[in-house]
Amino acid sequence: MSAAATQAPVRGVTNTRRVPRFSLGVAADVTVLRSGIPYSIPGRAVTLGELGLGLVLAGELHPGDSVGIEFRLPDAGGPFRLKAIVRYQALLHCGLEFVSLTSEQRTLIEHWTRKKSVANPTASSPVAGTQSSTPPPASALRPSIAGQKSSSGMLQRAAWVAFAAMLLLSVLGWWHWHQAWGELESQLPATKVPSQQPPALVPAEVMERRLTHKIEPIYPEAARLANIQGVVVLDMTIGSDGTVLDVRPVSGPDELTTPAVDAVKWWRFQPYLINGRAVPVKTTLAVDFRGN
Repeated sequence: MSAAATQAPVRGVTNTRRVPRFSLGVAADVTVLRSGIPYSIPGRAVTLGELGLGLVLAGELHPGDSVGIEFRLPDAGGPFRLKAIVRYQALLHCGLEFVSLTSEQRTLIEHWTRKKSVANPTASSPVAGTQSSTPPPASALRPSIAGQKSSSGMLQRAAWVAFAAMLLLSVLGWWHWHQAWGELESQLPATKVPSQQPPALVPAEVMERRLTHKIEPIYPEAARLANIQGVVVLDMTIGSDGTVLDVRPVSGPDELTTPAVDAVKWWRFQPYLINGRAVPVKTTLAVDFRGN
C-alpha cells in the first residue's frame, strides 16, 4: 500500500476504531531476537496511531513477537526507540502494538496525532478537459477508414477492460489492508493511564542478582586492535515486568558505549517487588570490555 495515503481517516466509511490512524511514511528499523541474537529488519512505517504502528518490512515477523522499533516522527525531535508486540502479519505488511511507552514518548505521539486530526488538507480535484471535434463529412468516409475506426474501437474497449481490472485489484488490495487494520485494532486493549509512581532506586548488586537473560556485548574489532579497553557505566530504567525501558551511558570509552547499550537493552530481570507488588526501578550497571 502506498505511503502517500491520505492523512485523515477514510471518509465515507463507518469508522469503528477507538483510535484513528494517520499516514506517516518514514523509514523504520525493527529489531527482533532470533535464538537470543538480535536481528535488524529495515522497512517503512506507513501509518501511526496512539496505540500502534503499521509497517511494510523487508523481512518476516510472526504474531506475538516482541520487537524493538526505531523511527523518526516528523517535527518531534530525535528518533523514537520503542518496544512493541507484533499483532498482525500478512506478507510483508505487519501491525505493531506499543508497550512500555515513557510518558514523554506517549505525549509526543498524542500531540502529533492530535495535530493531524485537526488538519484540513485541501483535496485536489482533477478537472476533466472536454475536447470537441467536428465530425468529418459523410463524403469522406471510405471502407478503409471505417475498418480503421472499428479496430480503434476494439483497442479502446480492451484498454478499458484492462483499466477496470487494475482498478478492481487496487480496491481489493485496499480492502484487505483495511480489514487487516480492523483486526489489529480490535485486539488492542483500552488505553491505560500510565502509572505516576516514580521508579525505585535499587543498588547495582541487587539487580545483578535478579538478571535472568543476558546478551554479551560485541567487542568492536577496531577497538580491540587499538587496545581500547575499559568499563562502560550505564544508567538504566527497568520496567515492572523486568524489561529494560531506557539505557543512558554515564562514562566509558566512546568506542565501547554503543555496543554496551545495544546489548544491555535486551537484558531481562526478575521483577523487583515492593510490598508484594512489581514496580519499575532505576539502577546503574557496568559493562567491562577487556581484550584477550
